Amino acid sequence: MTTEAAPPHGSAGTPAPSPAAEQFAAVQQSAEFAELRSSYRSFAFPLTVAFIAWYLLYVLLSNYAGGFMGTKLFGNINVALVFGLAQFATTFLIAWLYSRHAATKLDPKAAAIKARMEAGE
Repeated sequence: MTTEAAPPHGSAGTPAPSPAAEQFAAVQQSAEFAELRSSYRSFAFPLTVAFIAWYLLYVLLSNYAGGFMGTKLFGNINVALVFGLAQFATTFLIAWLYSRHAATKLDPKAAAIKARMEAGE
């Protein structure tokens, strides 16, 4: 795998020094990093809980409500098949939503923090 961007270099063409552990600790304590974490958590945790609840509902209905899950909707398509396919659709929807959230909310904040660290601030 190749990248198009050259590695960061200092003024003499040498690789830029890595941030010190103290810089990482300072960034971790900053309000900007706390906002980044909060933005991530406020998106990821509720969706994770909702998806797990949806999945467990599907499993429980499959085990204990066979009559309902076997209800034919049209042709050979029953409720269980629709719910099962909806599991896949939900997975892709959550992945798309997260990708959009990360691109608009998380990535710009993370890039700003990274740029400040690399600049040595």
